[in-house]
Amino acid sequence: MTEPPTSAGSWTTVTGSAVPLRCWWMPGPPQPRAVVLLLPEVFGINGWLRSVATRLVAEEDVAVLVLPLFARTAPELDLGYDAAALGLGREHRDQVTVAGFLQDAAAAIGWLRRQPGCDAVPLLLVGFCFGGHMAWHGATLPEVTATLAFYGARVAGFRPGGGEPTVAVAAGIPGRFWSVVGCDDPLMPEEERLAIRGALDAADPAGQRHRAVELPGAGHGFLCDQRDDHRPAAAAAGWALLHDLLRLAAPPPAGEP
Repeated sequence: MTEPPTSAGSWTTVTGSAVPLRCWWMPGPPQPRAVVLLLPEVFGINGWLRSVATRLVAEEDVAVLVLPLFARTAPELDLGYDAAALGLGREHRDQVTVAGFLQDAAAAIGWLRRQPGCDAVPLLLVGFCFGGHMAWHGATLPEVTATLAFYGARVAGFRPGGGEPTVAVAAGIPGRFWSVVGCDDPLMPEEERLAIRGALDAADPAGQRHRAVELPGAGHGFLCDQRDDHRPAAAAAGWALLHDLLRLAAPPPAGEP
């Protein structure tokens, strides 16, 4: 059931997983170029994530669904960016499992494919922070055309729910995968960035599908203009990369820029 729209977007409940998924949905134009599945930070589907969806719809003629990562423990989480919010978000983060996430992502993708105009267009996955970490796993789903993971920390030594570290899934990613991190991110030290580069290089030696981008002068959360770590130059570079990936995966009609 979809609630009345708010500012061109609406809350919608996606079923088909172990729990209902309260998602933010922006259908975009009648015939979108692509569909984008957004994965949030630990702060839930908050105002900033919804603003990202709004910008993508306006600039790229896509449809966007924002998927909750904490549907089992905090299905309506919507936090700001203070220390208390970070602590609460991390409590929920630590209860997430890859198996549960993949079940939720599959349900969301199935729902997207049933929406008007969305059945046969490319599907992109974009994640931020913890969503950037989970994007590695979502990228292994065969329906995903391309993935952009922004500052997904701890992928070199951790996997939600246990098992091999997340970077081990690189070999099983069928589409394009771009990792974008800041060189000054305290959550992603040099050894983490080396592991990311190594895993993506090993999975795609020719460099045709995968990229590991490191932006100088950027810390964690640099894309978000509501965070202290926001860096306008790095954010602009991050948005440019997102637009580039969309154009590669879903080229605009002939004659459009």
